[in-house]
Amino acid sequence: MAPMHQALIRDELVDRRRRLEEAMVTLPQADQLRELMSEVDLVLSRLDAGTYGLCETCGDPVEPERLAGDPLLRHCLDHLTPRERRALEQDLQLTWRIQSTLLPERELRAGSWEATSHYEPAGPASGDCCDVVPLDDGELFFLLGDVSGKGLAASMLMSHLQAIFRSLVSLRLPLQEMVERANRLFCESVGTGSGRYATIACGRAHGSGRVDLCNAGHCPPLQVRGGELASVAPTGLPLGLFGSSPYEVSTLDLGPGGGLLLYTDGLTESTNRGGEEYGSDRVAGVLRAHASRPGREIVKACLDDVGTFRGGAAQADDLTVLFLRHLAA
Repeated sequence: MAPMHQALIRDELVDRRRRLEEAMVTLPQADQLRELMSEVDLVLSRLDAGTYGLCETCGDPVEPERLAGDPLLRHCLDHLTPRERRALEQDLQLTWRIQSTLLPERELRAGSWEATSHYEPAGPASGDCCDVVPLDDGELFFLLGDVSGKGLAASMLMSHLQAIFRSLVSLRLPLQEMVERANRLFCESVGTGSGRYATIACGRAHGSGRVDLCNAGHCPPLQVRGGELASVAPTGLPLGLFGSSPYEVSTLDLGPGGGLLLYTDGLTESTNRGGEEYGSDRVAGVLRAHASRPGREIVKACLDDVGTFRGGAAQADDLTVLFLRHLAA
């Protein structure tokens, strides 16, 4: 861990220790607070000894995303105490329940739009998100994203980011302003130097078939119209890197029957037993071969093809796919 980062942790812990001392005078839980202060003192001593962030049992680094959430952790996931393991299992179960309530219907229709999605976490908590919000005038807001890192910390940050967008959607802001505001709020949440960021592709689908799309460092969505495919390049940096990042909006005209395929890198970066990546060319090939079929069949074809490619290799990352179809009048 970098010396500057350790200095920041030390300053934060010293401040928290001072607050503990003040609280012990007035709060009734003095014994529990005294035990917590002992843990803080132990971490401060480990910072002095240069062993902070290393598991007390095996000496390997404690997972950075876990330390970011709780700087008092002293064990890696492989060597949790029984109490820590129970607490982690409870947190993961709660996180999964929260994320499940935020998912859109797998097949959703609003106005002249049809949305089909698939959400598949690699573990009990996911850093991916998928959202589809029907608007009052038959339009559709959609969002697909991926927070850097894995596990509980990434999943909670993604839930927070999704809540930010849900709040901004209700204001009916222009898409560019919405994304720029979301970026500023997300930067304030994750803090400078956290190493956390999120790639997202989001947009507003109009009843005419026009789609306003903003791609903040995410996998390029694939537009299909009349059997022709086109990749939509990013129009800005991932969220969370710089609070003042500018974002541009691409305008697509899908026309009747046209579609838009969005996905996270859990699809393109899936690997087979030989270590070969699936890649975006294979995604385009599947879409080209099934472009005229219903959305649910396109999504299923993507999943079937990547499953065949993996050949039994374990899924290493969260995988989310969203297909939007503009229905003919």
